[in-house]
Amino acid sequence: MTGTNNISAFIRNALQDYFDRLDGEKTSGVYCMVLKSVERPMLEIVMEEAKGNQTLAAEMLGINRNTLRRKLGDYDLL
Repeated sequence: MTGTNNISAFIRNALQDYFDRLDGEKTSGVYCMVLKSVERPMLEIVMEEAKGNQTLAAEMLGINRNTLRRKLGDYDLL
């Protein structure tokens, strides 16, 4: 199983657990909740792997450096 499949399986299991725990309660904002739950640790790890080099981190993520800086600012990671 590749890393991507492992991440997908983990997220699938976490979401299933989340809905199971709701026990029929209504929910909203799941999309934003999942993105925020994944984005911050992803940024933290990639910045660690890039040793703080934002240009390298942006390349690793496949995003523009300015987008990376904005996202780092959004999560107080600058």
